[in-house]
Amino acid sequence: MTLINRDRLVEHFIQLVKIDSESRNEKQIAEALSEQLGELGFSVKKLPVPEEVSNGFNVYARLEGKLEDSIVLSCHMDTVTPGIGIEPIIEDGIIRSKGNTILGGDDKSGIAAIMEAVRCIQAENLEHKTIEIAFTVHEEGGLFGSEYFDMSNITSDKAIVLDTGGPIGTIVNAAPGQQKIVVDIKGRPAHAGLAPEQGISAIQVAADAINQMKLLRIDDETTANIGIVEGGNATNIVMPELKIVAEARSLNAAKLDNQVEHMISTFETVAKKHGAEVEIESTRAYNAFVVADDHPHINAVKASFEAIGAEPFTKGTGGGSDANNFNAKGLTTVNVSTGMAKVHTTEEFIAIDDMVKITEFVKHYLTNA
Repeated sequence: MTLINRDRLVEHFIQLVKIDSESRNEKQIAEALSEQLGELGFSVKKLPVPEEVSNGFNVYARLEGKLEDSIVLSCHMDTVTPGIGIEPIIEDGIIRSKGNTILGGDDKSGIAAIMEAVRCIQAENLEHKTIEIAFTVHEEGGLFGSEYFDMSNITSDKAIVLDTGGPIGTIVNAAPGQQKIVVDIKGRPAHAGLAPEQGISAIQVAADAINQMKLLRIDDETTANIGIVEGGNATNIVMPELKIVAEARSLNAAKLDNQVEHMISTFETVAKKHGAEVEIESTRAYNAFVVADDHPHINAVKASFEAIGAEPFTKGTGGGSDANNFNAKGLTTVNVSTGMAKVHTTEEFIAIDDMVKITEFVKHYLTNA
């Protein structure tokens, strides 16, 4: 077995992270990856998304294989901020940024692994499964690229997203649905020194409601949080208006519905008690998914991890990924670790050994029927 070309893998990864691609600004990286996939022999389609989602496009690519099976391999192309002018540094087998930006291993480490695996397969002239690529825009902050991904091109019944951290061998097979709740509380202004009793304090209404609410860890499957509170402009005015942005998540759809109903009804009941008005906008960001531990897709993924000497294990997570939307669209999808660490911070890093290992995994999975 020929080894992964470590230097080429690292060089490509560094090339990718140097392309600025903060969410909604993915045109440049989408164009670069479309060209590179074309050079590898893939047929490539540039799938449009609404302008407010991105200035770029989702990428679908396909490479026919001689082995009977097929798989969708997916990563997102965008990064969080600060992700402009990334300067990667390599020290003792670790790649990190200079320290003033993120690194972008989330999720360009996955992209680099997929493409290096394909290069190795072609260099060794190995037979492989049919490979379908789904590279998405604007995953960070809402999974928008996968929400708008045109599934009509996809023929496989399963997918692997390479977009989580932890040891190589980590398989995320359960992730929560998320509901976003925006609450506008309208009280009544009054002079806080002369006639405070004539006012209705929006912050007092909010405090009363929040005090009665079940929040943070609800149970082993469910969480809820008040994330943003905005209001007020002077200490001598009884606060007339307040905006709250909250969320609830659960692996269980019924529990998520119950938690959201509890939060909304608490705001409404308390507002009425104080004589305030409340406007609530509640939207499902994405749905939960659970793939059974003994599902054939998971068994196949585990077998490839074992073959490269990694110890596979399944786990649930508290965060969403494109796997949520792909499962909701009927594509059985798991999310595997690339070894990325401290993502979404300027301390983000990845070990080259882990990048090589996840590339070995992809190569093994693609070449074993």
